Parts: sequence; structure tokens; C-alpha cells
Amino acid sequence: MQRIILAFFGLLLIALALNCGGTSTTAVPGNDTPTEAYKRLFAAVKAKDIEAIKKQMSAKSIEFASMAAARNKTPIEKVFENGYTGTTFSPTLPELRDERIAGDEAGLEVWNSKDSRWEDLPFVKEDGVWKLAVGDLFAGTYKPEDVGHGRAFREAEAANAAGKGPVQAPGSNVPANFSLPPSAVANANVPQPPPAANKGK
Repeated sequence: MQRIILAFFGLLLIALALNCGGTSTTAVPGNDTPTEAYKRLFAAVKAKDIEAIKKQMSAKSIEFASMAAARNKTPIEKVFENGYTGTTFSPTLPELRDERIAGDEAGLEVWNSKDSRWEDLPFVKEDGVWKLAVGDLFAGTYKPEDVGHGRAFREAEAANAAGKGPVQAPGSNVPANFSLPPSAVANANVPQPPPAANKGK
């Protein structure tokens, strides 16, 4: 009888662990996708867990945050708090689409409800796990042309080619303002992405 009770409680604990709300902020190397990486980032931002947010950032993105914080005399927590993207202002997980992977680089379109537009977010794979690659984009080591433009960009180009424009194509793989704190955005010393990141393909 004691074994049955222990087995019952063991199963109950497993069921509770599986049903706990929220998205895990821990990736499983080898089974990861950019979509899952974004979901982890979104969950970490909503939990206001700066360490969990940093775990979703590439090494170069963490370096970029340190540089931006130092240049703007801003606490590094403020640089990380929105995960470099305005899409995290959404109260619920935003719509995700058009995941594109080329080797260890990827792009994923995420709906930015605050600005009513799609953001094409850059990701790189580090140690088998996808991470947001804003710093890689700024450093020029992430190549948007390898991944290709997102659907919103392609649709805008097609509309312009068909004479339905002019339709302004969104920037390629450049999150809106990178959601840096207002003092950082206003400061002209914030490094800008390399010219290739701003150009259409």
C-alpha cells in the first residue's frame, strides 16, 4: 500500500512539473529552433529576469550591451530589459512567422504590436542553441544576405515591382530601435549597424 501511495505522489509531482505555466528559459541543444529561442526570450522579459534574458543573447550581443551601457552611462539591466526588441512590449506572445535558417544564422519575423509592423530578428547558433544576434549584426559577423529577407520585406518589394507602391520595405534583420532605453537611443554615440545591415538585398 505504501508503494502505491508513493507511486501516486511521484506521478502527481511529475504531472505538476509538466503543467507549470510559462515557457522554459532553458534550451535543449540539438533540439532548438529560432522560434523556441524567441519564446524563451519573451518569457524571460515578461518575468523581468535579466539573467535569463542574457542567456538568450549571443556573446556579441552581451558585449554590445556592455558597450552601450558604458557609452550612455546606463545600467546594463536597462539595456537588456526589453530583450533588444519592441516585440516584447506585447502582453501576450506575439505572432511568429517566416523562420529562415542558413547554417548557424537565422531570421524570424515577429509582430511588433506597438509599432504595427513585422520585425525581422537575427539569430545565431552558439553551442547548439539559438540566441538573439543583435550584437552580431552590429559587429558585421551576422550576414542578413545569407538568411534572406523576411516575408514583409519581400511583400513590400513585390508590391513596388507590381506598381502598387510605393510601399516602404522594413529594414532587414534590424529590430526597431533595439528597444534601448530612451537615453541610449537619443545619444548619437550609440553604434549603428554596418551599412550592409541597412540595405535591401
